[in-house]
Amino acid sequence: MTTAVRLAVPPKPPRTRLRIVGWIVAALLVAAHVAAWSATEISLSALAEGATGMGEFLSEAIPPDLSGEVLAESASAAVVTLWIGLLGTTLSIPGSLVLALLATRGTAPAWIYQAARGVLSFLRAVPDVVFALIFVTAVGLGPFPGVLALVFHNVGVMGKLWAETLEDADPGPAQALRSAGAGRIQVAAHALLPVVTPQLVGLLLYRFDVNVRSSLVLGLVGAGGIGFLINQAIQLFQFDEMLTHILVVLVLIVAVDQLSALIRRLLGSTS
Repeated sequence: MTTAVRLAVPPKPPRTRLRIVGWIVAALLVAAHVAAWSATEISLSALAEGATGMGEFLSEAIPPDLSGEVLAESASAAVVTLWIGLLGTTLSIPGSLVLALLATRGTAPAWIYQAARGVLSFLRAVPDVVFALIFVTAVGLGPFPGVLALVFHNVGVMGKLWAETLEDADPGPAQALRSAGAGRIQVAAHALLPVVTPQLVGLLLYRFDVNVRSSLVLGLVGAGGIGFLINQAIQLFQFDEMLTHILVVLVLIVAVDQLSALIRRLLGSTS
């Protein structure tokens, strides 16, 4: 005859303690929001007082200037913005891949792993706008500093994303190759990269979307493209032309999104 064994159930924390913790967390969140509201100088009265100015701004911007000259200039600059985003993405692939492999556990010695992680953190921490300002002072105004800024920043971001993807890959094939005496490069080339290639391509397309948008912002600091035209129109108080450029940007972003979605569907159907 078997006797049932009663397992000890850990006691539940008292409800009073949970309530106290909940009130403490709520109080901290409220205090943080109060401090943030004060530090950012949010003022609803200032917003209400500025409603008239906003109305005047919109009245000057609408309708947009759809003349052939403005549209041609805007479309040409939008194409340059697209090229900046494209080159900023593709030219960063070699550096991103190398640093991602070095920043993946098991594919590099510990000290190289830490160094690669540090480089990725630095490149990721410096905003692309800061890189653009640095390169504008070095090589002058135009699209070239925008491409350089995106390359450096994108290596940090994409290298980090790819390294995390490589570390999350199925460890079975890599362990099998290591047990057979394969080196680190052989393990990476024949076990890790073939497994995660679809994920790497998906992340690359995501970064392409982001970089096209970022190249618009970089144009505001002199890195060329349609962002430069938007900044120029604002400074000259040509708000109708500014709205035209913004509408062209909207068309560009939608087109890039649709292209990326199409490529993802094609990759998904072939995998």
